[in-house]
Amino acid sequence: MSIEQTKTQEILQLAIKMEIDGKAFYRKSAKAALHEMGKNIFNALAREEDLHRATFEKIYEVIRAGKAWPVTDFHADKGYTIKTIFAEAAKETGKPASSELEAIQTAIGMEIKSYELYKGQAAAAANAAEKGFYETLAGEERGHQLALVDYTEFLKDPAGYFVGKEHPSLDGG
Repeated sequence: MSIEQTKTQEILQLAIKMEIDGKAFYRKSAKAALHEMGKNIFNALAREEDLHRATFEKIYEVIRAGKAWPVTDFHADKGYTIKTIFAEAAKETGKPASSELEAIQTAIGMEIKSYELYKGQAAAAANAAEKGFYETLAGEERGHQLALVDYTEFLKDPAGYFVGKEHPSLDGG
């Protein structure tokens, strides 16, 4: 096995662990969330961590077998987007518990850490398939982070969030 293969396997093992830990955190946070929207977001993130982990495991096996980096597609059969949760958010009201906001901040930190890892791996990639994989994954992690930031804004001020996102007209016409 080459040094490059060993390094790639180590990164993939770290990524698998991060996805497993992320899923556990998101499941725990979903159970503790006071708002249905929070439960939905955390459960959606947990599902995405599972998709990422499964992809990492497939790539790990291919690399372990001494084959070239495979072309991957995270978006095949995904059928779900975190952003759809916000389409119904304007109806929800209430004040968040500080623990829910703390969970969101922890989650944002986790997503930033993942994003930085995957951007770094993309920059050091040995081939186009590997680079594209890590860039796509970094983009997804950034999307997760932005969804969590949106949720934070929604929890702090549901009415203001709706006005800011929807820009309703006050002229009646």
